[in-house]
Amino acid sequence: MRKTWMITGSSVGLGRAIVEAALARGDRVVATARNPSALDELAARHPETLHRLALDVGNREAWTRAIDGAVAHVGSIDVLVNNAGYGAVGSIEDTPLDVIGDLINTNLMGTIHACQSVLPIMRGQGHGRIILISSIGARIATPGAGVYYASKAAVSALAESLALETAALGIRVTAIEPGGMRTRFAEASSLKITPWNAAYDATVGATVAAMTSPDYASHLGDPRGHAALVLQVADLDCPPTRILAGEDAVNFAREAAETQALLDDLWSDLALSPTSSAM
Repeated sequence: MRKTWMITGSSVGLGRAIVEAALARGDRVVATARNPSALDELAARHPETLHRLALDVGNREAWTRAIDGAVAHVGSIDVLVNNAGYGAVGSIEDTPLDVIGDLINTNLMGTIHACQSVLPIMRGQGHGRIILISSIGARIATPGAGVYYASKAAVSALAESLALETAALGIRVTAIEPGGMRTRFAEASSLKITPWNAAYDATVGATVAAMTSPDYASHLGDPRGHAALVLQVADLDCPPTRILAGEDAVNFAREAAETQALLDDLWSDLALSPTSSAM
């Protein structure tokens, strides 16, 4: 059955790939972007099935207008993909509060706005899929990426609780946690690099050097493969609440989980000491 999608951050990268994949199989798409004119060429090829809307995901009033516009045009929303977001790299000590605030407003508050805005529509129809694009950063740690990873870990945690709240309503929720992709993530328009104290050159500096190296993109996955995964998740009757995307994400997550399990065992006596002390 043909689905109706609403996809944020649709102008480039993964969002654009998801839009193209959904259109290619005959679905209808409401694609949002800060500058929807970036989708003009795609709209010319799909005039009947692609509708474009302007949306700043961190602005609640903009969400109200976008949801109203989407429903007025397509009537319902079967799948919401909240993909819009950006990254910031720098030491936690030195990252300016305004940069942190903007990133949290887009990555986390934008996700909350997305869910709160679409849920009344989906509850009314008795069904829906909410897909939140998180990151492998929800499961691992990298020096220099602390604020960005924190925002994505919050997205994955939100998805887990929301999935429990909405399961009985016919609404399924999934956080997709991709590894690296050949998108514009590392470009100035999507990645904010903030200055750091020289004390962090060996840690934060190493991360920034790797991300800005000429061969960085050669190690990254094709966003079209990740888009295909998104479509498969949307088609599942019982989708996972969290799913990794990409070989690098699977490998990093497995290593992190094994390390955490070892540490939990190593420190289990201390972890259980409050219980023992109370007896």
